[in-house]
Amino acid sequence: MPMLLPSPRRALRAVLAACLLSAPVPAGASDGPRAVMELFTSQGCSSCPPADRLVTEISRRSDLVVLSYPVDYWDYLGWQDTLASPANSARQRDYAAARGDRDVYTPQIVVNGQDHMVGSDRRALDVALESAAPLPVDVEILPRKDVLTIRVDGRMPVAGGMATVMLALVAAPVSVDIGRGENRGREVVYTNVVRSLRAVGMWDGGRVEFRLPMSDLKKMKAQRCAVIVQMEDGGRPGRILGAAIR
Repeated sequence: MPMLLPSPRRALRAVLAACLLSAPVPAGASDGPRAVMELFTSQGCSSCPPADRLVTEISRRSDLVVLSYPVDYWDYLGWQDTLASPANSARQRDYAAARGDRDVYTPQIVVNGQDHMVGSDRRALDVALESAAPLPVDVEILPRKDVLTIRVDGRMPVAGGMATVMLALVAAPVSVDIGRGENRGREVVYTNVVRSLRAVGMWDGGRVEFRLPMSDLKKMKAQRCAVIVQMEDGGRPGRILGAAIR
């Protein structure tokens, strides 16, 4: 059974990460990712390892952007999650508040910022992915020697709407030996772990470029980066319009 969320106990802390140049460049939405799959997981949750394995498997698909968000609210059970961030926990809570159901649990998968299901439920995930409308916005990540360029192109599907363009700095697969808590003695691999997620600008349609200094990114501790173009609902994350990862 999924684990339900206790009361929040920690303040947001900054987490640094970086993006290298080794992975292939995704193309636009027409032949790029059709969906974004976000897993909220915890080293202290005995139900999570099957979901972590599923994410590792599905992350190999070229038509998906797959991200893992380790949360910190199970640390009190006896093991402090070595990858968790209060920011990840806050994003999960914000999703639940935006949906209006306040369903926060681990493992939980959110598809395209909207549908959610138990993270190990492959059948429910397959149904959600099959029924998900294609992402309408093209996103490209173009690293150069000194500059990381993010290119967003398309039509805003909501009249008068605006979306936030966010950069996620992502760690390579991380293997963790868990010494205490419900997963004591297990070695678990975490894939595409989000170490930082920050807004780089706003988008309301058309072709727009955002440029970031590569010198800053190279100082951080991650091997990949992803971009998410996402609507907001009352200041909370909503529908995802486009995405890319490299």
